[in-house]
Amino acid sequence: MSPQLAGVLQLTALIAALALSYRPLGDYMARVYSSEKHYRPEKWIYRVIGANPAAEMRWPAYLRGVLAFSAVSVLLLYLMQRVQGSLPGSLGFSSIDPDQAFNTAASFIANTNWQSYYGEQAMGHVVQTGGLAVQNFLSAAVGMAVAVALVRGFARSRTGELGNFWADLVRGTVRVLLPIAFLGAIVLVACGAIQNFSGIHSVGQFTGGTQEWNGGAVASQEAIKELGTNGGGYFNANSAHPFENPNPLSNLFEIFLILLIPFALTRTFGRMVGSLKQGYAILGAMAVIWLGFSALMMWTEFAHRGPAFEIAGGAMEGKETRFGIAGSSLFAVATTLTSTGAVNSFHSSYTGFGGGITLLGMQLGEIAPGGVGSGLYGMLIMAVIAVFIAGLMVGRTPEYLGKKIGTRQIQLAACYILVTPALVLGFTAVAMALPTPADSMTNSGAHGFSEILYAYTSAANNNGSAFAGLNADTQWFNTTLGIAMLLGRFLPMVFVLALAGSLAEQRPVPETAGTLRTDKPLYAGLLVGTILIITGLTYFPALALGPLAEGLAS
Repeated sequence: MSPQLAGVLQLTALIAALALSYRPLGDYMARVYSSEKHYRPEKWIYRVIGANPAAEMRWPAYLRGVLAFSAVSVLLLYLMQRVQGSLPGSLGFSSIDPDQAFNTAASFIANTNWQSYYGEQAMGHVVQTGGLAVQNFLSAAVGMAVAVALVRGFARSRTGELGNFWADLVRGTVRVLLPIAFLGAIVLVACGAIQNFSGIHSVGQFTGGTQEWNGGAVASQEAIKELGTNGGGYFNANSAHPFENPNPLSNLFEIFLILLIPFALTRTFGRMVGSLKQGYAILGAMAVIWLGFSALMMWTEFAHRGPAFEIAGGAMEGKETRFGIAGSSLFAVATTLTSTGAVNSFHSSYTGFGGGITLLGMQLGEIAPGGVGSGLYGMLIMAVIAVFIAGLMVGRTPEYLGKKIGTRQIQLAACYILVTPALVLGFTAVAMALPTPADSMTNSGAHGFSEILYAYTSAANNNGSAFAGLNADTQWFNTTLGIAMLLGRFLPMVFVLALAGSLAEQRPVPETAGTLRTDKPLYAGLLVGTILIITGLTYFPALALGPLAEGLAS
């Protein structure tokens, strides 16, 4: 079997698995977030945190809940790292330096999971399982809660109430993420991923001495790392490490976990707004971009010319032979079109155009299908912009799901769109202008610029993957990337929740013969075009200086 055919079969199997799970999971999540029933363990949690799950919140109160919970989480995870040396199960590792502890705390609370440290050489069992793995669940649940609040904004009318943040947070964790992650961990253990709390031990005899590894609760963390579109690995090699991702079957299963909830949330959206066709339109736009990027990435990596590439069957540098070009390409596209950031190959070793595809996937806003929750609300923001553009074309007041898209709605959507590019391009420009940050670049020229651009794109978009050629463990990068992660996560949420509140207060607008049908393929095509044009106009100059220049020169 040729590698190309193997890639097509993997993609086909992945699509089939996602299609089979789409309806049951999407409907289940709609019931979870619409139910008025509270399970007994959930009631215990509400009692401990002092929350009333039945109290409806307007958008300022919902936002205060998101920010307060996240701020406390940052502080606790920071303190846990700072006192690691005194904790049991630390494996003899010392406490984490202040700048790196801040960077890691910001990273995991922002669902970015950027790692500027070697996981197996820095974090003990308590910090890994009680700190990082816990935040893998909670940060994902926060994103889902914000997405559901926006969906309620479209579904409700003549009220500013968006639900209860604490109820949405707990339900998303207890009823959705925990059970799926539990089953996913079992599958990964069956595939060969490790799950233990062993200490540091020698693996075998190598030239010059023995190689030492520590064990850990890897399978359970790997499952929620992918399912929650987090990305932070137990080991520095991340999902390229055989303890995390042992074989091609586990590799395909991890890609499935990455895409599972983001795609299924489109059906949840359709069910909650009372029109499954609206969910299908959003799904169609996401699927077109994802399939296009996957095909383009595999073509780029397989077709690259040169004697070494021809002998290897394609651009194999930086890729695991266990997964090959197809498995690596599918993983790279899935992780950069979502906010996962996990890697099973090193993106810095991809061809110039291949590295550009990973960059562009993040710069789209990671909305195809995007992160858990963040992908859906990012795509709905783009849907509002697309409706506005269509309204300008035909001279009608834009409407979406029975809600008028007026000045306030467009201002909020525009602010959402502008936040991330401002962070990415601003920090990249400053880093390139100053002498010290450039010293961290392994490469010079276009590829070196791509390293810096990739780092801030990954941080501000809450992705977390790296180009692997940049030494980011410096005070400058730990601090600025941490700031970019926090602002890139929570500033957009402010505009999303404000938009949700303004929509929920409106009276529904009756559909007329002139209303744009947003559940048709024509609108899905307009949505895809809007996304590509906005991203292209924003980032093309930076891409031209980096991956495009490198690709054209090779």
